[in-house]
Amino acid sequence: MPSSFLVYSYQFNFPEKESIELNIEIDSLTTTFRANNKELPSWTALKFEQCPNCPLQAKETSVCPVAQNLVPLLKVASSLISYDEVNVIVTTPDRIISADTTIQRAMSSILGLIMATSPCPHTEFLKPMAQFHLPLANEEETIYRTTSMYMLAQHFRHQQNMSYDMSFKGLIENYANLTVINRALANRIRSAIEQDATVNAIILLDLLSQAVSWSIEEQLDELQPIFKGYMNQ
Repeated sequence: MPSSFLVYSYQFNFPEKESIELNIEIDSLTTTFRANNKELPSWTALKFEQCPNCPLQAKETSVCPVAQNLVPLLKVASSLISYDEVNVIVTTPDRIISADTTIQRAMSSILGLIMATSPCPHTEFLKPMAQFHLPLANEEETIYRTTSMYMLAQHFRHQQNMSYDMSFKGLIENYANLTVINRALANRIRSAIEQDATVNAIILLDLLSQAVSWSIEEQLDELQPIFKGYMNQ
């Protein structure tokens, strides 16, 4: 019987100190991650540096769903420095990925997964990306995967006789909201960490979010030559 959870294990190997491992367990049916936190710090409260575009109300939801899920990551990242080099081994349900990279890039990958699987209205559109999580994805891979995901979603909307968008307008709007969230999250947790690894990772995610919008508007034509086989059909 298949497991009801997708488990992504990030192992950080350092040259002169003990390895650190962080496991993210995602419900495979809902593509949702909920951290098992017994006590939540004050900075997870919804009203604490609440995102300007947040549709949630404190009387119904007292805790920020993304902030709540970031608590385990903060415990790991609080003593790390963003530009430090690290060997990362990521074990997914289907493969193992290893890379020598920086703390910042590795944390960015985990942050992206956590945000995409948190029950936040503005990150809901990222769930298909989380279902097929690509650890340590670079900017070009993120652009390709995001735009492909969006077009597939429009195909499904068309099949259901719903309105659909072939201009990427909705995707650009989604990422504009995500940019606001990234910046607000950085403000939220600055008071919670000893070093800058997690904040810098959020900044990197913000840059990736902006890069997707820029590529849609200005650089998507650069991908067209790859699809020559489709143009000749």
